Amino acid sequence: MKPVVILAIESSCDETSAAVCIDGTIASNIIATQQIHEQYGGVVPELASRAHMQHIVPTVQAAMEEAGMDGSQISGVAFTQAPGLIGSLLVGAQFAKSLSLAWQVPLLAVHHMQAHVLANLLLENKPTFPFLCLTVSGGHTQIVLCKSPLDMQVLGETIDDAAGEAFDKAAKLLGLPYPGGPLIDKYATEGNATAFKFAKPNVPDLNYSFSGFKTSVLYFLQQQTQLNPLFIEQNLADLCASVQATIIDILLQKIVKAAKQTGVKNICLAGGVSANKGLRAAIELYGKKYHWQTFVPPFEYCTDNAAMIAITGYYKFLENKFSPLQTGVEARAVW
Repeated sequence: MKPVVILAIESSCDETSAAVCIDGTIASNIIATQQIHEQYGGVVPELASRAHMQHIVPTVQAAMEEAGMDGSQISGVAFTQAPGLIGSLLVGAQFAKSLSLAWQVPLLAVHHMQAHVLANLLLENKPTFPFLCLTVSGGHTQIVLCKSPLDMQVLGETIDDAAGEAFDKAAKLLGLPYPGGPLIDKYATEGNATAFKFAKPNVPDLNYSFSGFKTSVLYFLQQQTQLNPLFIEQNLADLCASVQATIIDILLQKIVKAAKQTGVKNICLAGGVSANKGLRAAIELYGKKYHWQTFVPPFEYCTDNAAMIAITGYYKFLENKFSPLQTGVEARAVW
């Protein structure tokens, strides 16, 4: 039987990525990172879309070459359709459509956040269904009940800011360069996580809120630096450890609640923030405490990557869930 070979393209934000998936196994996963945004302290949409246009051809070529494939062997082309930066999404979408048309193969539109969840199916020891997934990124924080590869239900999500944004905003208040989340993770290993207390907003059900947490960090730092201008510099490691511990506690307390409500014991992480070493260690500890089976994707599948788009496209291909060439892109999209 002819193998199902999916070429996937990811271009939702500031990573240009292409991957090839053969019968559910990743054969290549190439990521071109954009460095230009660091000097601006955040992603500049116009610069991101221009960089995608520069990177997409060589990135796709590299993915195809590494997998040993040519266009005649491709079964379908998957791409990130939503959510993301419109200009960035358009670059990937139009390139994917061109390949689909040229090769006369199906087009597979993929929801970026669903793909993050399914990154867990790339694990050698993958979770069985059903499983709960804590999906944490710069723009999203969600608890998802996954019943099958294409049957997911969002049980809770942030009502304001995402966990990744909370990390980056706290890092900015601490004077750390963009992206600050990984730096907080780095300094936290040297600090005392109980040194300082910050707000943990209490919101209903399984939803999250991080705006109150960010405000508490801001006011605390303002008060302390008025008394001692060198306060942040002298306490950086403890501040990072305390910030990280607070965010992790907010995240995991809701997962505990979701596991109790659903009775599901398979717990996964996904999204860019799941690369955080503190969060990865914490969910393992919670797993032992609550007798969960925990799953965390390798670092390369946590941040934005085309491998997760490819595996999602693979399952959509098996279900004949193809997309017309007229499919548009969306900055935000309901599952």
